Amino acid sequence: MRTTLYKQAIGTCLFACLAFGAVGVYAQSTDGTRVAAVNSDRILRESAPAKAAAAKLEQEFSKRDHDLQDMAQRLKAMSDSLDKSGTTLSPADRADKQKQIAQLDADFQRKQREFQDDLNERRNEELAAVLDRANKVIKQVAEQNHFDLIVQEAVYVSPRIDITDQVLKALAASTPAAGTN
Repeated sequence: MRTTLYKQAIGTCLFACLAFGAVGVYAQSTDGTRVAAVNSDRILRESAPAKAAAAKLEQEFSKRDHDLQDMAQRLKAMSDSLDKSGTTLSPADRADKQKQIAQLDADFQRKQREFQDDLNERRNEELAAVLDRANKVIKQVAEQNHFDLIVQEAVYVSPRIDITDQVLKALAASTPAAGTN
């Protein structure tokens, strides 16, 4: 049933984040104002902190996801067994097996909701940390290059003013070693 719930949830959250910030720009106007743009989608997809956060979430939630998959398989096996042998069981035995399946299904649904809630909470925490780090790096890049404005959402951005690669490099350089934060 759930092959990779945590990956789907991460993808959903990244999509939602992208709806609020998309692209980067830089140019100099005739009055000397310097403008640049950053592609937030690429930052959330390609940056070292985003990849580290995804790996951390996968490690943290993979056992629970696997346990839920096992529970779903047990539930299906019990249901299939009841369907096959249901006609040979006494009404009392059939009712007992149906009750066991219903209890397991209720437990499965509860654990699924808890898993999704916990995953959403942790994903939001990790994404907030990634966005905070990215915003700090973007500010540093802006100050170092004397930009007056950096845009993260635009309908169109010319590649000549896109500083996303520069921000990705700065994020990679500022990312602590694995296992630290």
